[in-house]
Amino acid sequence: MKTIIKELPVKGILTKSNLPVADYSVNPYVGCTHACKYCYASFMKRFTNHKEPWGEFLDVKEWKPLAQTEKYAGKECFIGSVTDPYQPCESTYRRTRDFLEQMKGSGCRISIATKSDLVLRDIDLIKTFPDARISFSINTLDELFRADMDCAVNIERRLEAMEVCHDAGIRTTCFISPIFPGITNIREIIIRAMDRCNIVWLENLNLRGDYRVRILSYIEEKYPDLLPLYNQIYLKNDRNYWTELDCDMASFCKEKGLMYVRADDTMRRPFDAPPVVVNYFFHEEVKKSAVKKTGNKN
Repeated sequence: MKTIIKELPVKGILTKSNLPVADYSVNPYVGCTHACKYCYASFMKRFTNHKEPWGEFLDVKEWKPLAQTEKYAGKECFIGSVTDPYQPCESTYRRTRDFLEQMKGSGCRISIATKSDLVLRDIDLIKTFPDARISFSINTLDELFRADMDCAVNIERRLEAMEVCHDAGIRTTCFISPIFPGITNIREIIIRAMDRCNIVWLENLNLRGDYRVRILSYIEEKYPDLLPLYNQIYLKNDRNYWTELDCDMASFCKEKGLMYVRADDTMRRPFDAPPVVVNYFFHEEVKKSAVKKTGNKN
């Protein structure tokens, strides 16, 4: 089905972030044609006038050139919190690149989240930002499962792009998210990525919104043996699976000589050090806890 694409004038492109990883969120598009079946950002649809399903519409943001960008010096800008800034349309509309060009020399730090190797187009520009980081989402090495879940580039292309960025001196993250119980082989992904990333983030599959039924129906159809496990986790709110996985990851990382930490995604170690593996399960609760402790909602 053809994607509905519209231009969307906006007052600004930088939004104060309530994420613990950034000061500002930057989303050059509304919607995402990667159409991930589990996408948490699909909630954005209710703020638009689109009747099309998530993944079948795209609003291209248009903003006035940014002025006085030096005021963002030392701030962290997270590009792609509710859209992929390097989805296929970026090759035509170049909204992400326009933002990077406007912010070049500002002194801000940037973090980019993507499933695309199109990010390699901008690698020289990204390197001009201090302590830049690029996160590649990989939650399987099984191409059949990947193709069922999203329309992004295949896993090998993501791993190759991660390697190119890492070799260029850019900090890279392997974002193993969302972890599908009984399907995502975390150990295998870490082994494939550990020579080309600085951080591995682990995030649990959190079923909510309209994709809860969609995913459970998919499991029932394609992985019926796992349905009792999913019902236990997502209908009975049993966290034993995640507790056991946490223990398994601690043991695995010790075996591989990797540091394993919980909910500390801000670590910066020497670039050539082995990657840190971060348990980011139930990060909404981590965020609430941090806000309560610090009193800071921004």
